[in-house]
Amino acid sequence: MRSRCRTEGAVTAEVAVAIPAVLLVLAACLGGLRVGVERIRVVDAAAQAARLAAIGEAPEGAAARIGAEVRGRTRSGETVCVVVGSTATVLGVPVPVEATSCALAGLRP
Repeated sequence: MRSRCRTEGAVTAEVAVAIPAVLLVLAACLGGLRVGVERIRVVDAAAQAARLAAIGEAPEGAAARIGAEVRGRTRSGETVCVVVGSTATVLGVPVPVEATSCALAGLRP
């Protein structure tokens, strides 16, 4: 007589392991998307902050509108550069996001 290999419940165990792994990968992908969106927002805020600094106004307002902060400002000749930074969270881990933008000083729109 041959003994039959019992595989009842094997699929249930495989699914029980696979579902959390799939959810973790999905959460990581969504977190990466969130970092990308935050990067776009920070780049836009840095550009606006640089334009404001170039005409002599405070650049902090442009960064504060998106919940970011101005982390640096430099002036070299006629060019004003502003660094704006923020933090995005991926799976509970804070990911710093920064962008630098420059504008010509003294030009008014």
